[in-house]
Amino acid sequence: MLGQENCVLKSPFLLCIFIGFLMHSVVGAEIPLGSKLSVVDNDYWVSSNGDFAFGFYNISDQPNQFSVGIRFNSKSIPYSQQTVAWVAGGDVKVGNKSYFELTQEGELVLFDSIGEGSVWTVKTGNQSVASASLLDNGNLVLMDKEQKIIWQSFDTPSDTLLPGQSLFANETLRAATASKNSKASYYTLHMNASGHLELHWESGVIYWTSENPSASNLRAFLTASGALELQDRSLKPVWSAFGDDHNDSVKYRYLRLDVDGNLRLYSWVESLGSWRSVWQAVENQCKVFATCRQLGVCVFNASGSAECKCPFEVTGGNECLVPYEEECESGSNMIAYKNTYLYAFYPPDNSFITSSLQQCEQLCLNDTQCTVATFSNDGTPQCSIKKTEYITGYSDPSVSSISFVKRCSGPFAVNPGITKSPPPSEPPPRFCVPCLIGASTGTFFILVIFQMGIVLFIYRRKNSTRKRSTLTFTGTNSKGLIVLSFSEIKSLTGDFKNQIGPKVFKGLLPNNHPIAVTDLNASLEERKFRSAVMKMGCIHHKNLVKLEGYCCEFDHRFLVYEYCKKGSVDKYIDDDALCKVLTWRKRVEICSSVAKAICYLHSGCREFISHGNLKCENVMLDENLGAKVTEFGFAIADGKATYCGFSAEKDIEDFGKLVLTLLTGCRNHDHIELCEWAYKEWMEERVANVVDKRMEGGYKSEELEHVLRIAFWCLQMDERRRPSMGEVVRVLDGTLSVDPPPPPFAFQRPLQVDDSEENVSELEV
Repeated sequence: MLGQENCVLKSPFLLCIFIGFLMHSVVGAEIPLGSKLSVVDNDYWVSSNGDFAFGFYNISDQPNQFSVGIRFNSKSIPYSQQTVAWVAGGDVKVGNKSYFELTQEGELVLFDSIGEGSVWTVKTGNQSVASASLLDNGNLVLMDKEQKIIWQSFDTPSDTLLPGQSLFANETLRAATASKNSKASYYTLHMNASGHLELHWESGVIYWTSENPSASNLRAFLTASGALELQDRSLKPVWSAFGDDHNDSVKYRYLRLDVDGNLRLYSWVESLGSWRSVWQAVENQCKVFATCRQLGVCVFNASGSAECKCPFEVTGGNECLVPYEEECESGSNMIAYKNTYLYAFYPPDNSFITSSLQQCEQLCLNDTQCTVATFSNDGTPQCSIKKTEYITGYSDPSVSSISFVKRCSGPFAVNPGITKSPPPSEPPPRFCVPCLIGASTGTFFILVIFQMGIVLFIYRRKNSTRKRSTLTFTGTNSKGLIVLSFSEIKSLTGDFKNQIGPKVFKGLLPNNHPIAVTDLNASLEERKFRSAVMKMGCIHHKNLVKLEGYCCEFDHRFLVYEYCKKGSVDKYIDDDALCKVLTWRKRVEICSSVAKAICYLHSGCREFISHGNLKCENVMLDENLGAKVTEFGFAIADGKATYCGFSAEKDIEDFGKLVLTLLTGCRNHDHIELCEWAYKEWMEERVANVVDKRMEGGYKSEELEHVLRIAFWCLQMDERRRPSMGEVVRVLDGTLSVDPPPPPFAFQRPLQVDDSEENVSELEV
């Protein structure tokens, strides 16, 4: 299983419990020439504030191998959580009798007992080094007599940046090795000459880039407040990524390129006694290139964690390889994997050609060297042919790609199954009256004790809930969800007196913070509901209404959202006076904001999340008339709620309906009739008739053309013709052209994919 918690525990750069920096310490700001550390003596150097220590540490899966580096050393951080922040020589490992020395010539030298020689040095012997010091920020420095820094560890980072540390152009962070059999990690973070941060697999594949304007002489800088910044020469940030706890009172932070290839910002949480990831570069772990490598395809399990699943054959070496052989006696066929994108990682060669779905499948079938073909359509239909058995990828309902895997045809073994006979019945036991009386008496007392326990449990739980709620109300920096009882929901909403929408009520927290409380009014198992809201509580996007809390008591299911002052879009559509506020520019901005929100739910989160009920009533406007989508995640039908119960295609269709409603101002019409009318007006070049006549200020013809086209594509009856939300966002942003759509509700023959049980496979979690 892949997950950020595992990254913290599996990294070989963590200090492990086998050995540590235990005994004799050299405490002080200055480390004199001739000072020495050794594995045998277990001594170390510490910073004057005690927050960092430098010395040898052992690697968990290599008991006789050691590295030397800087780790967190605060007494408030448990020993097992004292993460290593810098390693001398990166991947250099030494034996159990090795030592590290600041020589009389002013060089830091690591001597290996196995090789009996120097394996790493800073080569500062002729630069007048007078002493060394481990600074309070975790920087190991060499200084001359005037205290001028000659060399510092901050200039040669390994996999981690500490607050105050920079990464300059052409410098690199390299992830720790994932296993003892790996000499070096394939994952690196680079600052290129154009000032962009890039995550690389090997040297040629870039799978994440910071979205900042190109500029020279930039540096990446980690601030103490919890932000990763790209700064220009004047130290002004030109791009920033903020942790969830930005500007909160957090004493320890670090940025690390983890072994799974993701760049994460960690904060120390005193109350939990552990490190917590507060930001990561690639939100969807499955989008990290080769995150599963030879272990298969990346999928999300029911708990929302990424894991590797093998849809092919697992070899004796525990490798997941494509099972195709070039010479098949009985020919070959193709297995189709829906919603799956497969690619080659060794070698990482994924060239594309323009073709249709059927042509893509046939191209691979006719090529004796082809093992896998993947068809995608991100504006242009493309086919990628792979000619290697080293295939990986990712699968998710939001992925529109279809992959074909070649296999040799052959007879299928039929397993009729084995039916076990029931065991022979035994004669019933004799009736025992004294036993029955004893059992009844015992049962009575057990029931009494059990009932008393239930009463006590409920009483304590109510008190605990009230205490947690009170703490949450008063905590200005609380990041957890507010857990409320039904009585507290009634109190906060004034007994549901201020209704602001269907089953939506305005409330007020004790700190006068307004909230919107939604009554799901549907049954859902408590465990599933709590699991769902925990996932929703981790979702943060500027175009999504933030979930702030919930109520799950008996049959009550309430969601507590941030309050949007201007209300929902439907009120503006229905009111002739209010609708004038929705100018052409504002309506296009609302469409774009909603598209970005749904795109984030589909492909930006750690697992696919459907909205299921996208409409004007669920698009809220803040005080600046900025659009935010609410009511996402839960689908309600026949009085029952399900989490993510709809497909991406359903959300895309609903988005098309919402766009037409915004453009026409017609909200209470049958959407099929409205779409057919709007399409006819567009085809007959009477597009002005489609625009809401109440709208002031006119519209832009070219922009209207793009918006209408993408709306008609979203409303195609054939779901396979609908674009992904990523494509919709690019069209509305003007970075992707869009072809004229066919009639949305005309009968169309669906794209041909053999959906027979024999030839179609879907990855299921």
